[in-house]
Amino acid sequence: MKWYSLPLITAFTLAATMAGAADVANKKAAVAPPPPPKWLDTLTVDGYVEGGVAMNFNQPWNNINWGHLYTIDSNQPIFNGAVLTVMRPLDPKSDHYDFGFKAQIQIGEDMRFNHVIGTTDYWIPSRTQIGPLEANVQAHLPWKSFISEGGVDIKAGIFPTYNGAEVMYAKDNLFYSHSYIFNFGPFLHTGVMTTTHVRDWLDVYAGVTTGVNTFIGYPGDNNAAPAFHGGVGLNLLEGNLTIMGFVHSGPENPKQFGVAYNPDALGLPPGIFPGAWPNTPFACVCNPNSTNRTFANLTTTWKVTENLTLITDMAFNRESGNNPASSLGGIPQNAYGFYNGFFPEFVAAPGWPANALSYLPQYPKGAESYAIAQYASYKINDIFKINGRVEYYRDTANFFVSAPAGYYDAANAFHGYPCPTCFFRSTFDPNAANHGTSYLALTAGMTITPELPKLPIITGMILRPEFRWDTSVNGTTPFFRGLNYNGNGLSRSQGMFNMDVIIPFSLL
Repeated sequence: MKWYSLPLITAFTLAATMAGAADVANKKAAVAPPPPPKWLDTLTVDGYVEGGVAMNFNQPWNNINWGHLYTIDSNQPIFNGAVLTVMRPLDPKSDHYDFGFKAQIQIGEDMRFNHVIGTTDYWIPSRTQIGPLEANVQAHLPWKSFISEGGVDIKAGIFPTYNGAEVMYAKDNLFYSHSYIFNFGPFLHTGVMTTTHVRDWLDVYAGVTTGVNTFIGYPGDNNAAPAFHGGVGLNLLEGNLTIMGFVHSGPENPKQFGVAYNPDALGLPPGIFPGAWPNTPFACVCNPNSTNRTFANLTTTWKVTENLTLITDMAFNRESGNNPASSLGGIPQNAYGFYNGFFPEFVAAPGWPANALSYLPQYPKGAESYAIAQYASYKINDIFKINGRVEYYRDTANFFVSAPAGYYDAANAFHGYPCPTCFFRSTFDPNAANHGTSYLALTAGMTITPELPKLPIITGMILRPEFRWDTSVNGTTPFFRGLNYNGNGLSRSQGMFNMDVIIPFSLL
């Protein structure tokens, strides 16, 4: 080999090596994962506008659809609301610390029932009101161990309840009208909730709240007592079957208007109400923190096929402080003897035995409801989806189902203030609390998402027409109808056609 050929061989070898190295680098670059998005890259600003109508064939004399909240106003247009959501969601599967938040505000008629008391309850004297649905901060903590293979998530602030199949965010529900389980269960909480991702298929939830639809401190917390909120979530069959069991439990009765919490200082017998007003059936006529209200739900969602989904929602509610005697004007049960002596002409009235008040129960009886709702949804195509719902709801003492129809009725009931325009079964049926009511509700409808031309901001349209029939299956007459049908304006059933239109939008 000539000496001058050595540099050529070296040069070719070096060039081949560099080319090989460059090829390896290119391949590595091709398979390298993309850099994680910046924190604000996942920020979204969106929402929807919703309006509808609830046509009641009974033509109720007071324009109230009994058993409803968001569709409580019969035979008139309803501006359910406009909702704006600003959110930076968490990545619950991240291997790093992650932080987010969610702020959601609503203006509309639904807000009458959605108030977190102590915030915006009395701002607007109208059917249309404003307030927060969510205001919370969130954190994902990659604390992995045997009991938290996926880490832990924390949420603090105002957030919707985890109970039940239906939600407050309208576009995520199958129907316009809501189930009894939703209407008369918890809505919003203020507190802290933790989610521990024990396994891919198991999540455990635990938290503490100020109660149902309550804020922090006076006047936001109506009884200054904490409540527990928690449960378990199962994710099975590769996500096609989910089972969620949740409980919210704690004192919910408000410190009632006019209650003397230090009667000795006023020289009165224990429990006497100075200037008492006629308490609604929500009032326990007791120390509210000595009672407990529990909401429990077990919700199963099964995606049977690509197009068919079945949902089963079971609920049990228990209020330990319900006092049927509270409708007599707020007389505390431990003060019946005092009142028997103070109003002898009352207890001696015709038909009343001596010491009549003493025959009433001396301790709160409590109240319960239990229910089951079965949903079925079949997607025909990208435009049409057929939905059905069958619900049975038993309100044992007519405590839970009510009609807070006025501007401030729901807020007043939560605060414990007088609620003269609230309708309760005991308001128009003196014997209602003795036998309760068993409701059966059948709903059939469609979700229609028509194709729209591309528009700025607006991202689509949702229409949800439905037929609904409610009846009492234990012979009671809880529903309203026109007075021309009968003298008392009550009916055993009501038939309805309801429909709403939702316009989703996105600003970011």
